[in-house]
Amino acid sequence: MKIIFMGTPEYAGRILEKIITTAGIEVVAVYTQPDKPVGRKKILTPPIVKTIALQNGISVYQPNRLRDEDIIKEVISIECDYIVVAAYGQILPKEILNHAPCINLHASILPHYRGASPIQQTLLNGDTTTGVTAMLMDEGLDTGDIIKIATIDVGADEMAESLFERLADVASDLTVDVLQNFATFTPQKQNEALASHCKKITKQDGEIAFENAEEIFNKYRAFTPWPGIYLASGLKLKEIKLLENKSQNDSGKIIQIDKDAIIVGCNQGTLQVSRVQPESKNEMDVLSYINGKRLNLADTLS
Repeated sequence: MKIIFMGTPEYAGRILEKIITTAGIEVVAVYTQPDKPVGRKKILTPPIVKTIALQNGISVYQPNRLRDEDIIKEVISIECDYIVVAAYGQILPKEILNHAPCINLHASILPHYRGASPIQQTLLNGDTTTGVTAMLMDEGLDTGDIIKIATIDVGADEMAESLFERLADVASDLTVDVLQNFATFTPQKQNEALASHCKKITKQDGEIAFENAEEIFNKYRAFTPWPGIYLASGLKLKEIKLLENKSQNDSGKIIQIDKDAIIVGCNQGTLQVSRVQPESKNEMDVLSYINGKRLNLADTLS
């Protein structure tokens, strides 16, 4: 069985590694996004998928636009049985969709959370269950027929990195299952009445005010490590816990100071804050911060 693989981030890399190590499956080409500058020094860095492919002697292609005519011709000139797509970051044109069955591994229970940030959206909404959907791709955004869904529970305090890792493992096993047993599945249409969408995350999404403690905690879960959560002042909340979400308080008021944390009130609920990072400074424990700012009980964390 010959496979063209298309993907970019760590989630896709884990799936690619699983396919490579599975007997009877040959990855004949890998398509991924172009190398991008990373960090303050803007060091040109390849996607993890590219690194894995090159380590295994697989040809790598990094077109800026998959829809360009010469790129389409290039893809369809590569003989394959299936095209596997996982968080690639580009829409596949019709010509490529017609080249071979295109199987996408989307990290949600479709039709919920179509789009760019399904894992973060799961955490933002406080969902207790999520999963990975294997679907046959069409020209829409995550609208193709469902081949199989694998589900997992989501922990009440689970963070994005943990959920990414667990879903990558689920997606890896599901990919192999679908490839090896493709002929036995009967893809089903998605229920459009249940469809929802999620957008690409931006840095601005991380700004919070002390309004609803549960919503802030879910943002913390979803947006750690990036873009993180921060106040209008630029102060980042690096380590927090949700204590409760019923009490009514003055927004941002320090209502308790413990030996290694403070309790901050929200309009609804309370949060424990342990570590913070002032803008353009290093991360620190919150007591060092409030002492430096001369903040005390009844003052507002800012």
